[in-house]
Amino acid sequence: MKIEIKNLPVALTIAGSDSGGGAGIQADLKTFAALGVHGTSAITCVTAQNPKRVTGIQPIRADMVRRQIEAVFDELPPAAVKTGMLYSQEIIRGVAKFFAPRPTAAAGG
Repeated sequence: MKIEIKNLPVALTIAGSDSGGGAGIQADLKTFAALGVHGTSAITCVTAQNPKRVTGIQPIRADMVRRQIEAVFDELPPAAVKTGMLYSQEIIRGVAKFFAPRPTAAAGG
């Protein structure tokens, strides 16, 4: 059975990637799919982990996180966004800046 993405609501998760598949964007995307939502993601860091331990974390540069978010919003504007591990102050600031209220043109101006 083929599902048309255009007919599904879109959600974005901004989080780390879990190589064990039990947390992070992997868990979020499974949840989105179970709820009938097309899941998109912006990865903040890559982890080496399994259910028992984390053996490494590699952050993604903040500008690349922003590019991922912009790419999703350009073609697949999400109805909902959730965050997980944002990893660093730089990434947190970048995400906050992207979602900060933007000024709009005044009526009649």
